[in-house]
Amino acid sequence: MASSMDRDATSGLERSCVDAAGDWIRAAPSLPGLERIEAFFGGHGFDPHRHDTYAVGFTMRGVQAFRYRGAATRSVPGQVFVLHPDELHDGRAGTDDGFRYRILYVEPRLIRDALADPRRPLPFAGAAVSDDPRLAAAIVPALADLDGPFDELRRDQVVQGLADALAAVDPVGGRICRRADRRAVERARELLDAGVETGVGSAALEAATGLSRYEIARQFRACLGTSPHRYLVLRRLDRARALIEAGAALADVAAASGFADQSHMTRQFRRAYGLPPGRWAAMLERSTEGRA
Repeated sequence: MASSMDRDATSGLERSCVDAAGDWIRAAPSLPGLERIEAFFGGHGFDPHRHDTYAVGFTMRGVQAFRYRGAATRSVPGQVFVLHPDELHDGRAGTDDGFRYRILYVEPRLIRDALADPRRPLPFAGAAVSDDPRLAAAIVPALADLDGPFDELRRDQVVQGLADALAAVDPVGGRICRRADRRAVERARELLDAGVETGVGSAALEAATGLSRYEIARQFRACLGTSPHRYLVLRRLDRARALIEAGAALADVAAASGFADQSHMTRQFRRAYGLPPGRWAAMLERSTEGRA
């Protein structure tokens, strides 16, 4: 994180929530549809939140404790955890030693496209924490090196392996995503991607897809695991995080990412990631300084 980060732009609430001195987040070079992160938390990690991606990773050190789908869960080294799109969860250390983990965020559309049967719904692993060797074989190599970017072939291999592993641990099919539904959802997704700054209304989605606003919302969730509104908010937050990593002041980040103001961005940031943008920025900066 650039040292020119404007600390005066952060709110008093965010300053009061700044993490312990040893906590850090390291973001690997990203590419469309994939994000890789390594992090360490000595105590409280993040508040309850949800995102629109699959989040699959493994604990490297310590005990990672979290609540997921209403149940208390723990992950220790050697286990894989799978968090599904739009499922509420939090995170904290299970012992005084803290916990360290690596995680891969994958857009559901990539998993959907990589499934052997494109008609089947998005796979759902019943257990948040798993010892299944198929999941481990898919995710551990994908996160082995965070320093360099994936090329296209490497990305496709990772997505294919993860899609196969997720489908294997969820062999029960559900509602079939019809080809026509997928085409409509793809048109809606493209419109939302293009409307990060300006916003997209329900009437525009209806015109683009030929479906009613309620049907496109239903199909969008069936195929991508979240609602059109949540998808648009998360794309705005993607832009916000990129600007924060580049060292922009938070007020400028909010304006450039389609939010009404900094307070609006902060509320959405906490809902999506479980911590405020000021804390995120501080942890990124600490990781950069530690590797300097």
